[in-house]
This record gives sequence, C-alpha cells and structure tokens, in this order.
Amino acid sequence: MALLFSLILAICTRPGFLASPPGVRLVGGLHRCEGRVEVKQNGQWGTVCDDGWDIKDVAVVCRELGCGAANGTPSGILYEPPAENEQKVFIQEVNCTGTEDTLAQCQQEEAYNCLHNEDAGALCENPESPLSPVPENVRLADGPGHCKGRVEVKHQNRWYSVCQTGWSLRAAKVVCRQLGCGRAVLTQKRCNKPAQGQRSIWLSQMSCSGREATLQDCPSGPWGKSTCIHDEDTWVECEDPFDLRLVGGDKLCSGRLEVLHKGVWGSVCDDNWGEKEDQVVCKQLDCGKSLSPSFKDRKSYGPGVGRIWLDNVRCLGEEQSLEQCQHRFWGYHDCTHQEDVAVICSG
Repeated sequence: MALLFSLILAICTRPGFLASPPGVRLVGGLHRCEGRVEVKQNGQWGTVCDDGWDIKDVAVVCRELGCGAANGTPSGILYEPPAENEQKVFIQEVNCTGTEDTLAQCQQEEAYNCLHNEDAGALCENPESPLSPVPENVRLADGPGHCKGRVEVKHQNRWYSVCQTGWSLRAAKVVCRQLGCGRAVLTQKRCNKPAQGQRSIWLSQMSCSGREATLQDCPSGPWGKSTCIHDEDTWVECEDPFDLRLVGGDKLCSGRLEVLHKGVWGSVCDDNWGEKEDQVVCKQLDCGKSLSPSFKDRKSYGPGVGRIWLDNVRCLGEEQSLEQCQHRFWGYHDCTHQEDVAVICSG
C-alpha cells in the first residue's frame, strides 16, 4: 500500500509544487516577488539573459514562486547588489507559453553571448502586501502645479524620466487620473533645456489603453533599458482636479449643481440633462441614487451666479465621474442661470 501511494504521488504531483523546491529566485528587490532572476544548476545560482525575455516568462516565474500576477519585466541591473563577475549567466532565449508551472519547463538555450548587463528581472505582485506597484509613484515635475510637467516615475526611492517613444494621449489620461487631476489635454516631447530631466531614463514604449487605473498597469518596454535622450522626455498637461458639489439645499446630497474648473466654481446648464446624468452625480458624491425630482423641485434651489461651465452634458449612466461624460468645451454654452441644473439624491 505504501508503495502504491508513493507511485500515485509521483504521478500526480505537478512539477514545481510538491516535487521539489523552486529552481528560481528573485534577488535584490523590495520583496521576494521582485528582483533579478536567478536559476539553480548543479547546486550553483546563475542569472538569466534578457534576450527574448517577456511577460509570459515572468508569469511562469511568479507562478513557480507562489507570487501574484506578473506585473513587469524590469532589467536585472536595477537590483543591488549586482551579480558578481564570477557568477555565470546560465540561460538565454527563454520562450514560455505562460502556462508552465516552472521556468525549467520552458524552451531555453544555454547562454553563450550574454553579460551581466543583460540580466533579466521580474516583478510579480507580492501576496504578503496589498500594494507592491512599480513604478511606486508617478509625478509631473517642473511644471506650474502638480497637474502639468515632465513625467517621472519612482522606483526604489529614485525618480526616473519617461521617454516619449511609444507614449500617447491614452497614457497621459492614465497619468492624469492617477494624480487626481482632470482630463489630459496635452502630451509632447519637452525639448527646451530648462524642462528636461537630469535623471536616468527608465521607461519607454508605454502601451496604455487609457482605461488603466495607474501607469504601472500599462505594458511597457524593458524597465531600465532605453536608448532615449532627454530631448525625448515626456511632458503632460492635465486639466485641474475635477470636483463638484450641490449647493442651496439643507443637505449635502441635494441642491444646485456646481463644478470646479480652474479654481472657480460654476453651474451646469440643463440642456439635455436627464436621469442618467443625475445618476452619475449622485454616484460621484457617494449620495445614493437619484430621486428623479420634478421640474418644480429642481428650480426650488434658485439660480446661480458667476460662470456657467458646462452645457450639453451626455452620460451613459455608468461613468464614475461627471468629467467622463461628453460635454461642450468648458465655458461654451447658450444658457442663462435660469437653466442651472439641480440634483436630489437619496443619500
């Protein structure tokens, strides 16, 4: 019976799980699920060449180590201490499908022309921590306020520039959203010397859809490897932070709608305004659902004064913020304050 059990265990055990300890490790990162990739052969640890290294290969490493999802393919030279000169580069041209349980199951070649400046790195989600993003932060530097400037990302307490190569307005939208700013209105190379960075260039070939919550969710080229110069630093300008409020009522969740633009509060015209737009406002203010007030109830809050910022607002009802809805350019309208929008929510 014992022999039969051992035979069943040998047959059913998945490679990389109970059969043996991991033959791969990540060295020099902030946690065990990030760092320079090293593999074990004949009792010795060696590095992996980044020729052909991609996110599918990282996914297998993450799985073998019991980490979370694969988040990136940073260069191994980012991690200190660096590999020692006498340490060998063991493998190159790793080609995983992404479904393997261990890196040893992937196609690979014995390294023959790689140096340690080509060491591969891996970044996985850290299951011991709810937050392990890389880049750890993003900012817009040397601009007039935190919503305009040169894009810089933070990794291991150092700030790095981002190359314009592959950058798009979709990537700028992600940055603006991550910083709590308004819509992205401009992205360009920043060629004038005073606005160019002096730091290392860390990211290039960003490929964002525009729907990501943070820049680290976007695919990119290998981190820490770039042929760009600072003439190609990325500059982004976002609108000022978007905010709204309901005024004139006896509760925070009912009143005349006002939005903040360029530091000034202004009202919203009721042209095309309806139930879906009400829903988005109530959702954004965490005020429950719209109570679908009557025309008379809406007008009970009286007209506003000053700027009318928005007109012809059109929402699908699924947006998380009114700024995500279609509308005319800020300040363009054909309204008077007798047409100011008011909203009444259940909260």
